[in-house]
Formats: sequence, structure tokens, C-alpha cells
Amino acid sequence: MTRMRVVNIALPKTGTTTLTDALRHAGLTVADWRVRPGQSTRTDIPRMHLGKIIYEDYFATGDPFARLGEFDVINEMSAVRDDRSLWPQTDWGLLSAIATHHPGVKFILTMRDPVKTADSMMRWNNLGKQRLPKADIPGLPRGFGGSEADIARWMEGHYAFCHQIFKGSDRFMSYDIEDPDAQAKISAYLNIDLPWWGQSNVGKPGAAAQ
Repeated sequence: MTRMRVVNIALPKTGTTTLTDALRHAGLTVADWRVRPGQSTRTDIPRMHLGKIIYEDYFATGDPFARLGEFDVINEMSAVRDDRSLWPQTDWGLLSAIATHHPGVKFILTMRDPVKTADSMMRWNNLGKQRLPKADIPGLPRGFGGSEADIARWMEGHYAFCHQIFKGSDRFMSYDIEDPDAQAKISAYLNIDLPWWGQSNVGKPGAAAQ
């Protein structure tokens, strides 16, 4: 098994897929949102959302990554739909457990302008118009999140949360996806070469990248 290396604590539609593609081009094994068939030698986690795996293992063993040792990178951990609302990246108890059980982990926060992201979420399937306002989400209780203003304020709060809990830590970095130096900054922080950097998951015309 490979050692855990990177955990992205970003929210959706903030360039997470671009980071996944970049780190895969760099040769790292990335779990993004769900464990796809063929990505794991285990029989109990394929097709499962990362958030569900992470919380099951956190409460069962104390180690949120007990069954994810095959992956170098954990990216896009959240899942929201009718039967679940899971946001590990907002949970300090869980994040501190990751840090305790995996001392080599480096946390990263992919950031994007909250106003632009809110617009993207409102246009991304039914995420902003239905799923967010119907779910109980840390920082965005049920009944809120149905407007771009709500979503933008929620995102600003998450950015502030992440920077506060990791203040002064050398195991955390954040970057703006529009920063022209983002590739170089990530490469330096992780001490790896990033041979590819671009824009992934653009989708249909008018839809922004994830």
C-alpha cells in the first residue's frame, strides 16, 4: 500500500477535478468523490462515496482512512443527495483524526472566487437549486443555500474556517485556481513535478470547471 500524502479540503466546483487530473499525471493514486471499480483491491469500498467510507471508518476505528491506504490523494470528499449529506472537510474532529493517524499528510485547499463558484453551483445539475437548500450542511443549514448570495457566504465561511484551524501549520496550503503560479506553488508544497496543469470538467457551454 502507498502512504497517504494529500487531502483536499475544498468545496465542490472549486477546481477539484483539475487537481485530481494534475496529480494523476504526476503519478499519484487519487480517490475523487467515489472509489471507482478497479481503483481498489478491496471488495467492500468500490462504488462507495468517499464521505461515507471516511465517516464509517472514523466512527468504527478512529482512523478516517482505515480502508483508503491504497490512495496517495483524497479529493472531493463531500456528498449530498436525498439520503445523505456528508462534508468531512468541514469537520474538525475528523480532520484532526486524519492528522493524528497520518502524520505525513499534507492538507490543501482549492479556492475559487465565491461569487463565481456560487453561480457555477446554481447551474451544475440540481446542486444549488435543490440539493444544497434541502440538506443539513455545516455552515449552511436546511432551508438556506438556494441563492447565490447564501452559497457565496457559506464558501467564505469555509475558507475562513480552514485558514484558522491550520494557521501557522506547514502541513497546509491554499491556492486560488485563477492564480497563474498555482501549478508551481502546488509542486513546491508537495515536492513533486506536475507535468500537466489545465482546466478539467468544463462540461456543457456556460458551465464552469469543477
